[in-house]
Amino acid sequence: MRLMHTKLPDFIRRIREASVKNTPDMKLEIKGMENVQSAKLQSLRTGRIVNAVEEMAVSEGVDHMEILIRPRMPETMHTVIIKGYDKDGKAKKAIVETVDMLVPTEELDLFDCEEVIDRRPKMTVYSKI
Repeated sequence: MRLMHTKLPDFIRRIREASVKNTPDMKLEIKGMENVQSAKLQSLRTGRIVNAVEEMAVSEGVDHMEILIRPRMPETMHTVIIKGYDKDGKAKKAIVETVDMLVPTEELDLFDCEEVIDRRPKMTVYSKI
């Protein structure tokens, strides 16, 4: 599995390196990962994103970059685990709940762009006939 996934710190490092590879003064801001403390990302997609960052950095007229990471599905269901601990730090009780989370879609971030190049794969919906 090691070759199939890129750890979050490596992903961020690779993105930052790509932004200054050919343009040392390029400023970069990454948004959307502030609350993610650990994750693994698809290595193939990581490479595609690194290439896209390099491409954007050398694009004519680009002064600085912003990378926005947003959920592709606007509604996701999450499990909420509420854990209670005693004074010694031993877990005593847990309550498991669920919550749907609605988030803004990419239109929020793209409405002011002159040109949008969408390289995402198509989303396939399977249904029984």
